[in-house]
Amino acid sequence: MHASSDIAPIAAATVSKSGPSIRRTLPFTLSGAGLVIACLFLITLLGYLDYLTGYEQSLLLFYLVPIALATWFGGLVLGLIFSLLSVLAWVMSDVFAGIPTVGFWNLGMALAAYAVFAVLLSKLRTLLDELEHRVRERTKELRREIAERERLDLEIAEVGDRERRRLGQDLHDSLCQHLTGTALTAQTLREKLAARSAPEIAEADKVVRYIEEGIDLSRNMARGFFSPELEAEGLMFALQSLADTTSERFEIACAFESDEVVKVPDATVATQMYRIAQEAVMNAIKHANAQFVEIRLRKNASNLTLTVSDDGDGLPDKLPQPEGLGLRLMSHGSAVIGAEFRARRNPDGGTIVMCKVNIPNEPNSPIYE
Repeated sequence: MHASSDIAPIAAATVSKSGPSIRRTLPFTLSGAGLVIACLFLITLLGYLDYLTGYEQSLLLFYLVPIALATWFGGLVLGLIFSLLSVLAWVMSDVFAGIPTVGFWNLGMALAAYAVFAVLLSKLRTLLDELEHRVRERTKELRREIAERERLDLEIAEVGDRERRRLGQDLHDSLCQHLTGTALTAQTLREKLAARSAPEIAEADKVVRYIEEGIDLSRNMARGFFSPELEAEGLMFALQSLADTTSERFEIACAFESDEVVKVPDATVATQMYRIAQEAVMNAIKHANAQFVEIRLRKNASNLTLTVSDDGDGLPDKLPQPEGLGLRLMSHGSAVIGAEFRARRNPDGGTIVMCKVNIPNEPNSPIYE
């Protein structure tokens, strides 16, 4: 066993040069010297067992264990060194066991087999390291792409919300005011015609009525684009106003229901929740022919859940591809605030739209009801 002790310093020196790389690749805390000691112990143990079993029974296959450890965690050079040490331990154990002659051909073949095994294992480790590196790089790229997409989605939602507000403001301040002035002018004309007992009074009354209907329609459209209730009074009051306006405008039963006062600590979440409820209600009326719509708002310790159910025709068993614009808008709004969105057919008839978002309580943050 003197040969092993002579080569051990060489192996230790080799590991000491590549020690940092070994420590980086080991899956557990083990220094380069610890790896060498462990492999030397295994070779010594195998050599002793080989001596006990006699030269008739060879343990050549088991020497692959320390060679594999040295190659996998220490590199090809260390693996070749321990290949040589394994052959020497095998030969010395046979000599001490009383083998008549040492077959140098067998010795060379064993060394060549160990060397080939070490080379192949080293190549495999290199390939796995390269693959792992590529996976890490690709994961970083995907994370950057996801973060960028989330940022763009948020910006698009903010831009869309600003444009809706601007359009609603323009409808309210410009078109509605213009139609109001037109209605007053038409009313004045109607009074002049009435003073002269002109036969066109009936037509003038129709013009005034049509203009007033146009004013109501424009105000309802402005209310759909621009929601001052959400900022002034909060999400609960905005949803209640949506239910009341829907009932009055479309002459159906639309109700809002909540067990208690629900506070939302994020204006963006409140706005998107309102938009989703608004879109779900409009879809139920326009596409499902619903006569009853219920809006529910629930909040527990960490989740806010919005549910819109109706008694309409319901969703088909298999949604068309691509999905309708309304579903895509609601799904996108949910994604902007990181919410879970589901739209499904109600077993009792109609459709159920659910949006659940995680909103942990933040005592120091502003509250939007």
